[in-house]
Amino acid sequence: MAVKITSPHEILQPMDCAEGVFSAMVEGVGPGADYWYVIDGKKERPDPVSRFQPNGVHAPSRVVDPDAFKWSDRDWRGIALEDYVIYEFHIGTFTAAGTFASAAAKLAYLRDTGITAIEIMPVAQFPGARNWGYDGVYPYAVQSTYGGPEELKRLVDAAHRIGLAVIMDCVYNHLGPEGNYLPDFMPCFSHRYKSPWGEALNYDGPYSYGMRRYVIENALYWLSEYHIDAIRLDAVHSILDFGAKHLLAEMSERFHDEAARLGRKAFLIAESDLDDVRVIEPVSAGGWGMDAQWNDAFHHAVHTAFTGDHHGYFEDYEGLHDLRKAIREGYVYDWRFSKFRKRFHGSSSKNRPGRQFVVFSQNHDQVANALAGKRPITLTSRGLEKVSAALLICAPNLPMLFMGQEYGAETIFTYFTDFQDRDLAKAVSEGRKKEYEGFLDEGFIDPQLQEAFESSKLDWRDLEQPEHHEMLKFHRDLIALRKAHRCLSNCRKDLTTMEFDDKQRWIRLERRDENGECAIIVCNLGDKAINIPIGEDVSARLVLHGGPDGAQSPVAQIARDRRNVTLAGAGVAIYLSSS
Repeated sequence: MAVKITSPHEILQPMDCAEGVFSAMVEGVGPGADYWYVIDGKKERPDPVSRFQPNGVHAPSRVVDPDAFKWSDRDWRGIALEDYVIYEFHIGTFTAAGTFASAAAKLAYLRDTGITAIEIMPVAQFPGARNWGYDGVYPYAVQSTYGGPEELKRLVDAAHRIGLAVIMDCVYNHLGPEGNYLPDFMPCFSHRYKSPWGEALNYDGPYSYGMRRYVIENALYWLSEYHIDAIRLDAVHSILDFGAKHLLAEMSERFHDEAARLGRKAFLIAESDLDDVRVIEPVSAGGWGMDAQWNDAFHHAVHTAFTGDHHGYFEDYEGLHDLRKAIREGYVYDWRFSKFRKRFHGSSSKNRPGRQFVVFSQNHDQVANALAGKRPITLTSRGLEKVSAALLICAPNLPMLFMGQEYGAETIFTYFTDFQDRDLAKAVSEGRKKEYEGFLDEGFIDPQLQEAFESSKLDWRDLEQPEHHEMLKFHRDLIALRKAHRCLSNCRKDLTTMEFDDKQRWIRLERRDENGECAIIVCNLGDKAINIPIGEDVSARLVLHGGPDGAQSPVAQIARDRRNVTLAGAGVAIYLSSS
């Protein structure tokens, strides 16, 4: 191997090899220099751990000084996991400009909404100028069209300055299909296992220690060099490792050791469809050591209960019955037979604390894939969206909103790409069209078209409309309630109960705390007025109501001799009582 400097002047420097590691010292080269690696005197390749690819995935890498940025967050130590109220967004579509700098300008708005942690969808360098995030091929390089490394650091620094934690979405289950030159450097694919994206990455085969080091050190890189507070690990069920120590267990040990050394609270949050409690059990107990995971069960149960939709994997969920289980336990599938999978699936999570489950009624995946880009509010009603929000914010878990959800955004969010390889671009377009043929296919947009990207951008002018402003206020009031009352923020599943009537379409959720405080959340899922029982010996005051426009507010005070509350149409009322 050799390293070839291409600017500011050309240098070709052979590299020495010791114990399988190639290295070279090149004098007179600093930040801003561009370079290739040259393999066997023939192949010119970007650096697989490049910090910056200013001209794309097929161009030379650029030298970046990791210590040049002047941080102002010296006193930042992070926030407790149970205090996370998460907001997921995509840099390219969150604002009109689609940059780190323009996202930073929205941080005060998010703080004022009650958000405590922002989750940034993947920013690893991808081919072209636009991508929904999951086709990155340089895990260490920050996407150039978003602003590059320094602008991302400015965003993180600004977030910490106003008290917001930052979660980075990282993809360790596959690499994108264009611009992935890693196989030229090491055996990164297993050749034994398949994933939804092709060959699985090599985490347990011959010479797998290189690939393991590559991704574990990437997690440490975001923690130390970019001051990230948590990492969201994409689709860990496709990280296939059957060795004695799973990749994620080793990552957990290294990550938490480094966080302790830095004196910071930092967490690993997995996306997993395994419903396997080992994912969130400590490494010391034989688990993988993830601090939390996304809980799809909550989303799927809400979706089926509110829409009656049972296509695809939604056929496994039985609406309100499974919603109660998702809230009270976490996983719905605990070695229960799955019709969709055609096998028994899952393990019980009822003994794991509520703070280990991130719940949501929207996220990038469910909107872009399950709903073909449509937002749930366009399929139900504003009243049901408020019910969904109340259940989400009041569940004994960590709530997450998807960008624009807080004001009732109706803009689509779809899968979009900008592959430069013409054959790949054609295959992606045709494959996506075939996937959605006959299913929610009205308005299908070719992911390679600029329109797919532009249509997915939030339209912040919506907030000038009264109905969107009112929805934002409702979400802000909900989050403020959660923060103000321990019964809503204690993440205690064992102090949570839920009753429902599937026929009459009502829910009563109760959240309690050891201090004697109790919140009663009553929900009407129908379009007609119904009486919802609230139990005996209850005295409580109304603190928040959300329903269809113009609906009469429910009773403001529940006397002990009252047995029910009337809600006119789809909506929710939240009462508080104390012993």
